[in-house]
Amino acid sequence: MPLMTTLRILGAGPVKRGVTRLAAEFEKRSGHRVSVEFAGAPGVRDRVLAGEAVDVAVVPQAAMDELVQQGKVVAGTRARMGRSRLGIVARKGTWRPDISSTDTFKQAMLDAAQIVCNGASSGVYMVQLLEKLGIGEATKDKVLKLPDAVKVMEHVAASPERAIGVGQLAEISELVDKGVVIALVAPLPDAIQNATAYDAAVAAASGQQEAARALASFLGAPEAKAVFAATGID
Repeated sequence: MPLMTTLRILGAGPVKRGVTRLAAEFEKRSGHRVSVEFAGAPGVRDRVLAGEAVDVAVVPQAAMDELVQQGKVVAGTRARMGRSRLGIVARKGTWRPDISSTDTFKQAMLDAAQIVCNGASSGVYMVQLLEKLGIGEATKDKVLKLPDAVKVMEHVAASPERAIGVGQLAEISELVDKGVVIALVAPLPDAIQNATAYDAAVAAASGQQEAARALASFLGAPEAKAVFAATGID
């Protein structure tokens, strides 16, 4: 089948590897080309709100709610891809605190020299969690916010012992595979875990609505779940 057109996906978050793999499969099946660009969730949200000519937006559920309310995505095209959970990392070969319960997690945060997180949803949640657990004041000077997961993990990899990083499990796995010198300590305990859902939808600014609708649907299809699961999205 001849290539017909190029569709643009603008996305955020730990679904990057799954979306990239599925985009390649969609190309084979549809004949359309697909370009995939990922950035921080706040930036993706702002660009879609500004009416950038993308075809499919991929963002966390809360951001998608706003895009729907503002009419920046097409009604009825929203598809759930999966959920990502949070984990704690340390520099490989150094400190491995016990975070198996809420109490041990609190103590680990108090013992940490630095708590590094991003400026997107996981970082916001972490700061709120520290407040909720009653250690916000005690840890506020330790919290370092960086623009994205890559910078968070690279900072932890270059830091001395007792620096910890916070990130989505899927992003942590990807960066470990790429050789960043970090190790997963553990996921957050279930009692304080935060699962972020990620959705895809056709952007209202898309000039190729029919093809974009097929692509968004493909990203949320049952067969796509196995692809996402293989990248840490459940």
